[in-house]
Amino acid sequence: QVQLIESGGGLVQAGGSLRLSCAFSGRTFSNYAMGWFRQAPGKEREFVSGISYGGGSTLYADSVKGRFTISRDNAKTTVYLQMNSLKPEDTAVYYCAAGVKVPTAFMKILRQYEYWGQGTQVTVSS
Repeated sequence: QVQLIESGGGLVQAGGSLRLSCAFSGRTFSNYAMGWFRQAPGKEREFVSGISYGGGSTLYADSVKGRFTISRDNAKTTVYLQMNSLKPEDTAVYYCAAGVKVPTAFMKILRQYEYWGQGTQVTVSS
């Protein structure tokens, strides 16, 4: 079975940066589209960013466009989320997800992903 382990979360001041990592194991990494989602207290889990299984297409929520960058390293079977210019409203638990060959247009849909990590906390102070 696929295992996803997130790392890189922490406490940062507004305007700062963090780089999240998600290590993938158990299946063929290049067959899976990868996504990042986040959930703040009292709110539903929401889409942040996704990258196609081939790595050629990316998708971002409007709230993070221009600030966050998703990438993948197939040799390391790892997906990253570079988070710059962080705002207090970015505070949430961030989850990594994997779905077999999810089309780019459907990457924002939670049910497209079969596997989920345990999450990593990101806290941005004002």
